[in-house]
Amino acid sequence: MHGYFQPAKVNNSINLCKTMRELDKKFYKIGDVSEILGIPESTLRYWESQFTIIRPKRNKKNIRYYTPNDIEIISKVYYLVKEKGLKLDAAQAQIRHNRDGVDKRFDAIEQLKDIKNQLLAFQNALDELFPDAPADK
Repeated sequence: MHGYFQPAKVNNSINLCKTMRELDKKFYKIGDVSEILGIPESTLRYWESQFTIIRPKRNKKNIRYYTPNDIEIISKVYYLVKEKGLKLDAAQAQIRHNRDGVDKRFDAIEQLKDIKNQLLAFQNALDELFPDAPADK
């Protein structure tokens, strides 16, 4: 959770392992969260109305402030809804009744995405060092 964030995506999915390490502020506005996770602000507002676990803090002017933990929760909702294809009520039920299972699967997938990114970076580095090498596929 150190350093500033970069939107991290692999095949249109969130790579939260990298993102969570890079969050360094205590609170983020909705625009920041939208950029970090690649989710439209309108979707964040809608999910907030649908999921009881998404409850950002608000100031006197009603501006939302998300913590890194809020961002992690939203990314789990994203995983269930966008990557696994669950409907909102099914995702809510999964979170409510099987939170540990969702957390474990989510963490495993995030670690695999991180490994994939590292392997792709190694492959790109090798391709730059040896541009004439035959590509094994």
